[in-house]
Amino acid sequence: MEGNKYEAIFFILNKGHIDEAMSAAREAGATGGTTLTGRGTATAEEAVKKFGVVFWQEKEIVLIIAEKEKRTGIMSAISKVAGLNKPGCGIGFSLPVEDVIGIGGTDIEET
Repeated sequence: MEGNKYEAIFFILNKGHIDEAMSAAREAGATGGTTLTGRGTATAEEAVKKFGVVFWQEKEIVLIIAEKEKRTGIMSAISKVAGLNKPGCGIGFSLPVEDVIGIGGTDIEET
């Protein structure tokens, strides 16, 4: 099996951007993805000072496994629709994937 043919693309976005992010990713060549919900742990100091409580902002997480050559286009497309050029709107990153099972009938070969 070819190593590093795929990349794992992760985006952690403010709630409400998941549908447009996945549409943009598909237009850029992604065949699908998985979405999760979560909570951000960054505190808004002003809110804590005023109200004495911490507000946990809801987040949506996108995970896409894509062919390496499609990574930049997918990440750029999601970044544009989610407004990641502004602070506090989210983060995106990718990691190389060593082995994949379940994409196009691929399997790990035992050595």
